[in-house]
Amino acid sequence: MKELHLISFNYPYPPSYGGIIDVYYKIKALSDLGVKIHLHCFVDSIPETIDQEVKNITENVFFYKKKKNPLHYFSAVPFAAAIRTSEALFDNLMRIKAPVLFEGLQTACIIRKLKGYGCKLYLRFHNNETEYYKGLSFSEKNIFKKIIYRIESIKYAGYQKKLLKEFECVFCLSEKEFKEVDSYSKNAELTHIFHGNGSVKYLGKKGKYFLFHGDLSTSDNKRALDETILLFKNLPQHQLVVASDRTGDHLKKKIKSLANISLVPIETTQNLRLLFENAHANILLSYQNSGTKVKLFNALYNSRFVIINQNITDDHTLMGLCRFGSTPDEIYQQIIETATADYTENEMRSEVLEKNYSDDSKAKEMVTIIFKD
Repeated sequence: MKELHLISFNYPYPPSYGGIIDVYYKIKALSDLGVKIHLHCFVDSIPETIDQEVKNITENVFFYKKKKNPLHYFSAVPFAAAIRTSEALFDNLMRIKAPVLFEGLQTACIIRKLKGYGCKLYLRFHNNETEYYKGLSFSEKNIFKKIIYRIESIKYAGYQKKLLKEFECVFCLSEKEFKEVDSYSKNAELTHIFHGNGSVKYLGKKGKYFLFHGDLSTSDNKRALDETILLFKNLPQHQLVVASDRTGDHLKKKIKSLANISLVPIETTQNLRLLFENAHANILLSYQNSGTKVKLFNALYNSRFVIINQNITDDHTLMGLCRFGSTPDEIYQQIIETATADYTENEMRSEVLEKNYSDDSKAKEMVTIIFKD
């Protein structure tokens, strides 16, 4: 019997944003292969009930409250890691002998303690956290948050170097991070994002609008939307739909002032799928170089054209399925050209994505590595 402890930085349901999407669909894919998952979640508040979707794919679910003490900002350990520690976690890991998979370095404070007990430890490297927080600092407008993110970036630089060699294997999301980890600790494996998509949606040649979707509480997405709005301000003949459940008043006011831009809530996965199906093209921009974004897979599987900049993916195969622009002028030109183009890429996408990027194939690779003995 194959069993695995999986320590998540948050409760992985609903799978509504990048990192948690990867966690949830990874658990599902591993469970489908017969692996019994003992799920450990760090949360702000412990849920009253566990969703049936999570119960169906796990053997046990344990919750631990994240620490609230702001003095953790002054710890030498990154704040995101310092607030995710628990004696109860250690006790629960000791009760069931099984390998341990950490979801992100922020869940890995406990590994030094575990090393003395012969545990096999694995890491899902969601981001190069040093670069991730540096990017957040660069995009953030609030001066206090900008400083906090910069300090967190500096802390992670040392933290990553101390910990990466401690794992049997580090499962990286992107080519860039795979090369960085492999050059440093020689324990890297490239395992792309788990995204939950099974087959490519076959769609007609034309959609109705351009689509921008994302969590607009993050500084990177807010900056990306600001740039996109500027582009469509000069393209009044084309409609842009902005889909998000988290939008501040400032952005709402800006969108309301433009006749060709509308804001709609996502609310459910079904609603997002409908937005994808009716879109002619998707605008995906990022100013953080942190590997392939999960929203790219959702757009490629479920929608028509996808226009990206250089930070959405560093995977050349995926880039070949997209329209690319590295500057606002190039993105502008791609919008104009895509607006009149017929979408005829169903077969090509199906062949590439379903063969090389399925969740099942990634889960099989992980099982082979984790349970090789």
